[in-house]
Amino acid sequence: MLQELSIKNFAIIDQLDVTFQNGMTVLTGETGAGKSIIIDAVGLLAGGRGSASFVRTGTPKAVIQGSFVFPADGVTYRVLDDLGIDHDDGSVILQREIHANGRNICRVNGMLVNTSTLKRIGETAVDIHGQNEHQELMQPDKHLGMLDEFAGKAVVPLERQYTTTYQAYTKLKSTLESRRANEKEWAQHLDMLRFQVNEIEAAQLEPGEEAQLVAERDRLDNFQKINDALQKAQVILTGEDTVPGVNDQLSDALQAMQAIADFDPAFKQIASGLETAYYALTDAVGDVSSQLDMLEWDEGRLDQIERRLEVINQLKYKYGDSEEQVLKYYDKIAAELKHMEATDETADDLEAKVAAQASQLRQLGEQLSQARQTAARKLETAIHHELADLYMDKTVFEVRFDRAQGLLSTGLDHVEFYLRTNPGEAMLPLAKVASGGELSRIMLALKTIFSESQGITSIIFDEVDTGVSGRVAQAIAEKISGIARDSQVLCITHLPQVAAMADHHFFIAKQIVGDRTETKLTRLSEDKRVGELARMSAGTQVTKLAMEHAQELLTLAAQAKQKD
Repeated sequence: MLQELSIKNFAIIDQLDVTFQNGMTVLTGETGAGKSIIIDAVGLLAGGRGSASFVRTGTPKAVIQGSFVFPADGVTYRVLDDLGIDHDDGSVILQREIHANGRNICRVNGMLVNTSTLKRIGETAVDIHGQNEHQELMQPDKHLGMLDEFAGKAVVPLERQYTTTYQAYTKLKSTLESRRANEKEWAQHLDMLRFQVNEIEAAQLEPGEEAQLVAERDRLDNFQKINDALQKAQVILTGEDTVPGVNDQLSDALQAMQAIADFDPAFKQIASGLETAYYALTDAVGDVSSQLDMLEWDEGRLDQIERRLEVINQLKYKYGDSEEQVLKYYDKIAAELKHMEATDETADDLEAKVAAQASQLRQLGEQLSQARQTAARKLETAIHHELADLYMDKTVFEVRFDRAQGLLSTGLDHVEFYLRTNPGEAMLPLAKVASGGELSRIMLALKTIFSESQGITSIIFDEVDTGVSGRVAQAIAEKISGIARDSQVLCITHLPQVAAMADHHFFIAKQIVGDRTETKLTRLSEDKRVGELARMSAGTQVTKLAMEHAQELLTLAAQAKQKD
């Protein structure tokens, strides 16, 4: 339910803070006082379209904030969980800022969200019905969705299964159409993919292979230079003929210093340094000798390396700038090839699959159609019951099914609501026969039926009682009050019968503060309610009789609620 609403710099509202409660709350006041502006503000919290025109003249931005709480098993909390928005304390604060430059900022529990996300949350929290909301009833393409909403669990699983199968069917059908139109291009692309995959696979490319081959090639290309350098180093280190090498001379120097090392610590340190140098040089001699032993000229190997590098360069030229990029491209085309080969069927094969899928879809469509027709009969019965309460007991409401020519994304049928308001007349499409007052009552009947299953905790009626009076007005009042038993209801009305049924009553008025018009909202006590109901009944001249009638309305309303 909506607990608190704060509005600042919105249209003619300077600052407004109001607390709401469970049950039925009415907002009354003179035309133009700002009643619908408050509903517009709530609508923006629910993700409605906002514009700079809402911002109060002379202010930088309008700010609207609403605090909500929901049942623990409510759909709103599940949506918040899906979005990763915290709600540990059980409350949900929706906030909307509309700036004079048109910029919108939306927050849910302090987290910035876009308007689509706000709408996704808001539509689970608030359901707003205005005096023109019954226009949805005037759109036949909306009727199927309304029927499915009523059917609920009896239809939803079948509808989901049908939708999934339909998506697979359309995808397969699209593939068939593509194959028929592009058979040659398909075959050419398939051949190209096979060639490329086979070429890269045959190369058995390894990451880092090129760098290793280049290093090995450089050694072979510079074989003579490397051999000469190693030979020269070996001669210098080990000597030649009668000429002692550096290693032997260093050994002699070490022995000389070791002989006098005990005479002076400085001599001992020199001997230690020479010893370290000697062993390091001895290791170097061994390394040079090992490299000379391993050094081998293999002209055939050089040719192999050159050919292998040419293969790698060709792959890089075609498929990427490095071995890694070539292999990444291979993974991509191998997956594409696998998918194409999995569907590498003739057009006739695909056509047979499409036909089989269509047959399965028709079977599901028939099951869905049967479930919907069963739900339609129940909806007709429920609507007739509700309309009888609204003094339309002679009205006949019918859900008609018209079998489509082909397979639709929604099933096999077009669905439209039909109505006969007077006995002896023909059944006609609802959009062509119902008056505004009748549409309001039909919409209210639907809302009464749906409110028990929708799970929406706050329902707002904005002058849905327009065009009715007398006993019909009283019936509508009792119907709205009945809805308030399962959901919080906020209602804007000009009818005293509806206002009398409320559990809470607010009066909205315009006033001039300085040179600006402002909207003021006042919660009415029981005494003040009598005066307001009298004004609504009598107009500007409130008589004693009008006051007595208003008191009687409140008494009758209390008795009606006790009966419920």
